[in-house]
Amino acid sequence: MMDEAIGGRAAAGERAPGGSGDARNELTHLRPEGGVRMVDIGGKSVTFRKAVARGEIRMSPETLALISQGKVAKGDVLTAAQIAGIMAAKRTQELIPLCHQINLTGVDVELRVNPERSVVEVEATARLEGKTGAEMEALVAVAISCLTVYDMCKAVDKEMEIGRIRLVEKSGGKSGSFVREDERPCQHE
Repeated sequence: MMDEAIGGRAAAGERAPGGSGDARNELTHLRPEGGVRMVDIGGKSVTFRKAVARGEIRMSPETLALISQGKVAKGDVLTAAQIAGIMAAKRTQELIPLCHQINLTGVDVELRVNPERSVVEVEATARLEGKTGAEMEALVAVAISCLTVYDMCKAVDKEMEIGRIRLVEKSGGKSGSFVREDERPCQHE
């Protein structure tokens, strides 16, 4: 009964949907007999790892102007969102159930006002030396930065939209590097 409530599971010994036999294509958080697990990283090597994520929050030109001019009643929107993103990256394991607790060596969050598209663009970079990557930390930083912008501006613009949150770059670890093909390269190190 519980198995049916959780949803379609692969029978013991079967590959997860979309799996090709290559360990990188398997859903590592699923147990063969069903259910989930926190992946054991005990045997992995410590390497330098970096992940970069991006996202944006779209709003009215008037709201964007208020942010740019520092006239939002709650205060400095971009600085508050930057701090919130950094704090969120450090607490990712508390928010995402199967994430490992990691020791980040650095987190950068940058917010840019783009008047042509009427968005605030967010980019987060998370770095560490460890046995697992920082993709989730970078993605959570972007999401919480965008939510903070929303919270600070919702009194004047309830139609803001958060979107395009995605991993754009990853390095380190057994699976190697990843760079999203449709993105401009990251400018900072």
